[in-house]
Amino acid sequence: MEKKLLKRFTWVVMGVLLWTSAVLAAPASPVLGTRHQLPNNLVWLFSPQTELPLVTLELLIKAGTLTDPPGKEGLANLTASLLLNGTKSRSSSKIAAELDFMGARLSAAGGGDFATVSLTVLKKDLGPALELLQDILMHPTFPAAEVTRKVNQFKAALASAEDEPKVVASRTFIKDLYGAFPYNHPVMGTPQGLTAITRQDLITFHRNYYRPNNTVLSLVGDLTPEEAQQWVTKIFGGWAAAPLPEVKLPPIPPLNQRQEVVINKDITQANIILGNLGIARNNPDFYAFQVMNYLLGGGGFVSRLMDDIRVNRGLAYSVYSSFDPGLEPGPFIVALETKNASAGEAITQVVAQLQRIMTQPVTPEELKEAKSYLIGSFPRKMDSISKRAWLLGYAEVYGLGLDYPWRYPELIGHLTPEDIQKVAEKYLRPEKYLLVVVGNKSAMSPLPGNLPSQKKEEKK
Repeated sequence: MEKKLLKRFTWVVMGVLLWTSAVLAAPASPVLGTRHQLPNNLVWLFSPQTELPLVTLELLIKAGTLTDPPGKEGLANLTASLLLNGTKSRSSSKIAAELDFMGARLSAAGGGDFATVSLTVLKKDLGPALELLQDILMHPTFPAAEVTRKVNQFKAALASAEDEPKVVASRTFIKDLYGAFPYNHPVMGTPQGLTAITRQDLITFHRNYYRPNNTVLSLVGDLTPEEAQQWVTKIFGGWAAAPLPEVKLPPIPPLNQRQEVVINKDITQANIILGNLGIARNNPDFYAFQVMNYLLGGGGFVSRLMDDIRVNRGLAYSVYSSFDPGLEPGPFIVALETKNASAGEAITQVVAQLQRIMTQPVTPEELKEAKSYLIGSFPRKMDSISKRAWLLGYAEVYGLGLDYPWRYPELIGHLTPEDIQKVAEKYLRPEKYLLVVVGNKSAMSPLPGNLPSQKKEEKK
């Protein structure tokens, strides 16, 4: 443990040095890059980085899981995943051959809030690489054979993951927490949703959402501002804008009482997830929540949950807390794995730690260490052109501002123990939480708080 703490301390010091060097090298009013907008309402951001002859583009299209239609879960991700599988002028093999010839990296993937298309290429090959990017972005054909193959691949992956108790617990937790809200399923979708998707659904979804007025483009690399402007205008200027569909999101069901789901599996370890609805990324409490989560269970061996449940009590090898804020509120969870016989005790101790951070101010030493780590590690989020491109788009999508990295130390640094306690009191639910346990019910110790008024559900 001492070695781990020493390693953590060393990393923090190195992060602070990186931060210091970045600040010293930055202009008087540092920003990640410059913001521009084409007549078709494509927002694009540019950051020149001339150390290497490379260029990276990152497109964030607001066509993620939030836009999945009910009954066709996985449509957004499937659309993104098939972009490289054929266009009007290129087969999937031709696309792969061109990328291989240039040594370029081009990928497309779905996500909860947006789909991502990424390209990294040597500057000398930028022209043909951008032409290829334009083709797969604007002219995909979704060949029927490729659609079938990808659907079967995703369904097999979903089925295979059901053998993992952690996955079963996670999927059950998310489904029960969100009800009909589209965050209620994996980005990959569901077997039933994927089966219901047709090729025409993909064509229609792409036509509706893959528009410049629904996209943020980050461009980072060995270009002058004039070159960046020319390339963006040439490749994306003719992309036609269009009205976007109205996305009507159902309400997230309230969690008014403790809810328990037990899934009986003949395994030696109980997999436990406990939590409730968290916050959206634009919530002003984000920074206090981030520090609170770090101290509670997000900080590895320096967190309270790890110290109490693993180190002091030996109840679990791993225990952590996390939160996943998006355009809409994401989940807050505590997850652990323990012997079936100690499940009840472990859950009791988790709840005790939730109550402790709500009722007792964190110590100045704890808070100082958390701030040092979070601030000191931040430069690692932008220490390559691909990371910088991602951070540019992230800052734009979530409205953080292009000076966000230089404001971050202040946003974290001014927080007090009272701020941490206040945010814990506001968002943690030690009496109204959703609990999912996957384990051997016959070997499991009694779970805490089984009151008649509380909803209890058992699954096999």
